[in-house]
Amino acid sequence: MKRRNLLKGLAAVPLLVAPVWRAWAGAPSRGSAGVEALQKSWKDFLAQGADVALTTEPLKRSKDEWKKILTPAQYRVLREEDTERAGSSPLNGEKRPGVYVCAGCSLPLFTSAMKYDSGTGWPSFFTFIPGHLATKKDYYLVFPRTEYHCVRCGGHHGHVFDDGPPPTGQRWCNNGLALRFIPKAGKA
Repeated sequence: MKRRNLLKGLAAVPLLVAPVWRAWAGAPSRGSAGVEALQKSWKDFLAQGADVALTTEPLKRSKDEWKKILTPAQYRVLREEDTERAGSSPLNGEKRPGVYVCAGCSLPLFTSAMKYDSGTGWPSFFTFIPGHLATKKDYYLVFPRTEYHCVRCGGHHGHVFDDGPPPTGQRWCNNGLALRFIPKAGKA
């Protein structure tokens, strides 16, 4: 009898943990329809008059031009596909409503409603603004990973993994140096 009660209790754990996980992760519990609505309404998180790129038209700059507008650390991440040290980005703790844009060209990539704390030390998102990121396979390690870049400037942002929260199950793991945050209210 005790064993049966124990098994029933263990079977109920996932049902109890799922709502807590969603609340902790900041992910909507509405499923794919909620994600699509979130992706479509990304401009609701944009500050009035924010200086962002609203076109995905490719932007071409020379190495020297990139070096003039980016810090050396941003250049290594965005142009040479480097990775910043985990836990080094102040964007990890950013909680205000707003939009995350590419640090290279100001194309909006994510909103604050798409962000969650993955515990990895990098800003992480469970979805993105459609049409603003492109993926490719990265064979740098022994196993292939999916790397993603800004569609406008080609800047490297990070990798996408299938260990994120519901409803997408994705973790868009981004280098903080590759992003600029624009709060919905006030200055960045």
